[in-house]
Amino acid sequence: MVNAPLMPKATAVWLVDNTALGFDQIAAFCRLHPLEVKAIADGEAAQGIKGLDPILTGQLTREEIARGEADRSYRLKVAERKVRVPESKRRGPRYTPVSKRQDRPNAILWLLRNHAELKDAQIMRLVGTTKTTIEAIRSRTHWNAQHLAPMDPVTLGLCSQIELDLEVEKAAKTAPRREEDAAGAATLISVEETTAPDALSHYSEPAASRKEEDELDPDAIFAKLKAMKREEPDEEE
Repeated sequence: MVNAPLMPKATAVWLVDNTALGFDQIAAFCRLHPLEVKAIADGEAAQGIKGLDPILTGQLTREEIARGEADRSYRLKVAERKVRVPESKRRGPRYTPVSKRQDRPNAILWLLRNHAELKDAQIMRLVGTTKTTIEAIRSRTHWNAQHLAPMDPVTLGLCSQIELDLEVEKAAKTAPRREEDAAGAATLISVEETTAPDALSHYSEPAASRKEEDELDPDAIFAKLKAMKREEPDEEE
């Protein structure tokens, strides 16, 4: 987009009255026709318009004007703003072009299936729809429900990937914990219980094998082995 001064006709009036710039230079800077600038100089146009000093508004510098006065072929350039004013965010429903409005139900269906954590208000902000339409698609009572196909709203150009990620992240922070996660957290054992000496032996071996070891008598085992050895017949030489 080509930069143009604020209030171009008022700026042209001031430049005609206060500088030696040519009509073509003023017309190029103010985005006007040279004949219109000539009519302003002749008093045939813009008679009720008060001149606006572009130097005071920060759109031109004296050096830039002097350079243009010295060289009639030079084209003035709008001075860069020293302070960047952030654009105010417009509140209200997002405007959707007419050519893309037919794709909104498909985008809503995609969001409901892939990001169930999103609230209706967030979906409304992303694709510019109404709560009634969202509820109709969710309950499959939409007039075109049989022909809807889930489609990514970013691919359709209804919102940007950054906007979608921000809404998903915001919804994830406020979403309740799943029951599986809560049940798993309830069965966790404390560190003190798992690191105790008796706990380590308790969890390392089954209870049945520990009971058998407790009942074994080493002396009885050796006596039994000796008796078995005496009962064995001598080998023939």
